[in-house]
Amino acid sequence: MDATKDAHSVERSGDTLDAFNLFTKRKNPSNASKKDEETDSVPIKKADNPFQYKMDYPHMGICLIINNKNFDRSTRMSTRNGTDVDAAFAMKTFSALGYKIKVATDQTVKQMKSLMLSVSQEDHSSCASFVCVLLSHGEEGVIFGTDGYELLENLTKPFKGHRCSTLVGKPKLFFIQACRGSELDEGTEIQADSVAEQTSERIPVEADFLYAYSTAPGYYSWRNTQNGSWFMQALCEMLQRFRGELELMQIMTRVNYKVAMHFESSSNVPGFTGKKQIPCIVSMLTKDLYFPQ
Repeated sequence: MDATKDAHSVERSGDTLDAFNLFTKRKNPSNASKKDEETDSVPIKKADNPFQYKMDYPHMGICLIINNKNFDRSTRMSTRNGTDVDAAFAMKTFSALGYKIKVATDQTVKQMKSLMLSVSQEDHSSCASFVCVLLSHGEEGVIFGTDGYELLENLTKPFKGHRCSTLVGKPKLFFIQACRGSELDEGTEIQADSVAEQTSERIPVEADFLYAYSTAPGYYSWRNTQNGSWFMQALCEMLQRFRGELELMQIMTRVNYKVAMHFESSSNVPGFTGKKQIPCIVSMLTKDLYFPQ
């Protein structure tokens, strides 16, 4: 088993990291312009159940998978062996949940931004939700394309309520397999012992988003070069097992447990064996989300 400490290392069969280059200071992205002035709310119609997302639309929605495996030499990022396993898991899982799958491989920053904008501009009126799975290298707040990196917020911005009206009030789920820093989690020992009235209201443009990160802020994210990343293995398993039975946040808690308790790194790199990981779920969802059985 083997893990890479930085982007220069060559991956072998084992646990590795979706890490940012440890020894290169990053500059601000050239396109990270000053944040536009935005209204802070958009209109929405009340749902049948104020505490549960309506999921009985004609279509579940689109699941966009961006799978970045190979990177330009200029980025000094290593090949992400094992990511194709993650992509296959995601395709199988979200297809079974009823999503229309769109896969894009080895996307540049420009291609990622263009793709996200294009999908956001589609008509999602007949869709219950939107899912995006990002598989790449990263650091806190940024995701890598094959030729550089971009702020995550710039990739998700097109789906905000005031820009993507046909997804207003619907869950927009982002599952992100990437490092968020260069810290290693040493772990610690534990001791065993009826139709609603159709009136209009306004909601924040940031509402109804969920960002499920593979690791906590500042930490490495582990990926096995044969079996795929710890996070995607656990996510797909729990979604398949508990769909229609548990609410999404309950499922994500089980994902956290699976990653935290059932995985531990094995590496030939000194100091990289016996490390742990915990996913981090940031939710702005306003209702319970149950995937149909």
